[in-house]
Amino acid sequence: MIKLAPAGQKDSVEMRKVYAGFVAKEVAAGSPIIALEADLMSSMAMDGVAREYPQHVINCGIMEANVIGTAAGLALTGRKPFVHTFTAFASRRCFDQLFMSLDYQRSNVKVIASDAGVTACHNGGTHMSFEDMGIVRGLAHSVVLEVTDAVMFDDILRQLIDLDGFYWVRTIRKQAPSIYAPGSTFTLGKGNVLREGNDVTLIANGIMVAEALEAARQLERMGVSTAVIDMFTLKPVDRMLVKNYAEKTGRIVTCENHSIHNGLGSAVAEVLVETCPVPMRRVGVRERYGQVGTQDFLQEEYGLTAAAIVTAAKSLL
Repeated sequence: MIKLAPAGQKDSVEMRKVYAGFVAKEVAAGSPIIALEADLMSSMAMDGVAREYPQHVINCGIMEANVIGTAAGLALTGRKPFVHTFTAFASRRCFDQLFMSLDYQRSNVKVIASDAGVTACHNGGTHMSFEDMGIVRGLAHSVVLEVTDAVMFDDILRQLIDLDGFYWVRTIRKQAPSIYAPGSTFTLGKGNVLREGNDVTLIANGIMVAEALEAARQLERMGVSTAVIDMFTLKPVDRMLVKNYAEKTGRIVTCENHSIHNGLGSAVAEVLVETCPVPMRRVGVRERYGQVGTQDFLQEEYGLTAAAIVTAAKSLL
């Protein structure tokens, strides 16, 4: 069950602190969780957890491929490994290990990939990944998520500790736009309808959910009835929800902080072409690499804004 937070607010807690708090609580409760880092302890607020629980936190250094292999080995001993690194390194840097050690072996390992897309900001193009979810969703058994805010992240983490298998979770690292009220709960594999509408459906994930909601408000003032869906599970995508809203509104716009290739836009298009072909537009990154800049600048630069969504939606009317 979900409840929406007031519009326009930021989370009161950073996503990295949600993660660190989750690990600390699990260890204190006697969980066999073990957190692995690739020299990003302070970046993910894990220094304090490591000092308090040194047997449950391993800093493997800047060697992401080895981190994945280590996690796979620990999983064989009955531990519950959670690996964190930046999205670029959690996907393209260690892809063969994701394939061989996690997905092929059906390992019980959770990968937390932070600094998603343009939220990498000042780390620049080498650390700014727009292709990561597309890489990982191609693996046979992977489950690929992009959490929306701190309330969702906390709930998803508490679910993942009890789920077996390879889950890959994309997130920003600091404060996210607040979408959900405390107490909201989430079902993996099911999208959340945040707003009903009859003329067009905006399907978004991550930081683009807030942009889609703002775009819907602007479109409503223009007389366009706009539905908004938070598709936080990229794989398996909620096929029935996509089909139902394609039938209901006849127009779809996808909104993602990711390349338009192999991410949310592609996943939704695959459903539409097989179940209910309707006109659609994809708002996302197009054939470009990242660069240094503030998040606001980068969202404008790459067209990841409410204004871009409004333009895309109007082109379908």
